[in-house]
Amino acid sequence: MLPKTPSLVIAGREFRSRLFLGTGKFSSPEGMRDALEASGTEIVTVALRRADLSGRRDPFANILEFIDPTRYLILPNTSGAMNAEEAVRLARLAAAAGLPRWVKLEIHPDPRYLLPDPIETFKAAEVLVKEGFTVLPYINADPVLARRLQDVGVATVMPLGAPIGSNRGVQTRDQVRIIIEQAVVPVVVDAGIGSPSHAAEAMELGADAVLVNTAIAVAADPRRMAVAFKQGVEAGRAAYEIGLAESRDTADATSPLTSFLN
Repeated sequence: MLPKTPSLVIAGREFRSRLFLGTGKFSSPEGMRDALEASGTEIVTVALRRADLSGRRDPFANILEFIDPTRYLILPNTSGAMNAEEAVRLARLAAAAGLPRWVKLEIHPDPRYLLPDPIETFKAAEVLVKEGFTVLPYINADPVLARRLQDVGVATVMPLGAPIGSNRGVQTRDQVRIIIEQAVVPVVVDAGIGSPSHAAEAMELGADAVLVNTAIAVAADPRRMAVAFKQGVEAGRAAYEIGLAESRDTADATSPLTSFLN
């Protein structure tokens, strides 16, 4: 059994799990619900454009019916916003509909690479923090931007490991390492995490959590894959807290090579 690790605390709220899950791309809402349960997650992101906020129980936007708000913190996601104004409007709509005043701030106007817009993200973060939202911004792995966002009061920073849905792992590890070193809020590696080993790698770097969606949602068995990611996150965090063995350029024998001959 892995050793117990300290809880994750965001904006004064404590979480046992360090695995956040997204809710897009699942083949069915039932499959999504089962994967959430198996993962042990406590924070679930929901793109607001996929949620029915009207109260009319739209059968084509009923994802919220499969997410138990007493079990998970529902984190509204402004994915699809093209600029700060649209993101702020989406966050306000979600709050007016009764969703938590927490928001994953996501602004990516480029449809090909879905890279976040740093200027619009910063502008929206300033407004939303002033309005009392708990803001978790998705950003490029930019240490300077991460520090500026922390200065205005965001609750976490969420640098990408690789482009959304690319499953390429933590390709920004050097920048992520700097962000972690300088952070005064939790760091959540978001986007590009394509395998449990990627999640473990992010946690071994010192990330406080990871957010995973595509790799679980498109798996042949999302529930089992969710369990695998849960274990990867736990193993990576435990290794970071214990301390990894130092890498070496030369061999270092684990057993004596000559003493038995004496």
